[in-house]
Amino acid sequence: MTQADDHPLSRPSSTTQRAVHDRIAHDLGVAIVGGRYQPGDILPGEERYSAEQGVSRTAYREAVRVLSAKGLVYSRTKSGTRITDRLRWNMLDLDVLAWMFEAGPTAEFLRDIFELRIVVEPAAAQFAALRRDGQDISRMGHALEEMRRFGLQTAEGRAADQSFHRLILHATRNESLITLATSVTAVVAWTTRFARDERKESRDPMPDHDAVFDAIMRGEGEEARLKMLALIRNASTDAGML
Repeated sequence: MTQADDHPLSRPSSTTQRAVHDRIAHDLGVAIVGGRYQPGDILPGEERYSAEQGVSRTAYREAVRVLSAKGLVYSRTKSGTRITDRLRWNMLDLDVLAWMFEAGPTAEFLRDIFELRIVVEPAAAQFAALRRDGQDISRMGHALEEMRRFGLQTAEGRAADQSFHRLILHATRNESLITLATSVTAVVAWTTRFARDERKESRDPMPDHDAVFDAIMRGEGEEARLKMLALIRNASTDAGML
């Protein structure tokens, strides 16, 4: 190796290497959740993959570690890297959620994530109605104003929608529920995007959100629970879940 080859500027930067292994993890992740690889199947070995795709073995190994951390694959010495059973996949991982929608969500997957919302969010709205304070109300109201202003066809409107649902979970003052906020709001974002962009749904969601907010603002826990349940059911219809 020459001095030039060993110079730091002649080697891939850590940022470049990270981008490469992120791309590999993305491509393999979409292929796995999309069914190209089935549970028990063996991924291409690092030597073959590196040669075919023109990437380093190090980047491939890092990508496999990423997939392993998400529960999608496991590696064994001499037997290669295999796809795990779906029950071991971390379905609430933000990347896995994104890959599922990129690959094309199945009806079963959509059912599962809406059932998750039905389990979590109505109870969260009920607790929020009983425990919220003035600052919570102010922030929720602002989120709805932004959602109304921009609409769900825009990134700004969808961000406001996520914020509203996140604020409800935070207003429960329940640390266990709050830890679910990132995953639940990601589910909200992806299902909304799917309904609006893929299914071209145009129903006005504001009456449902306003009804939830009004019940929380008035401290009516049971009403907030029922209004949130209605909101989720209407959203599931928007996504094609009849």
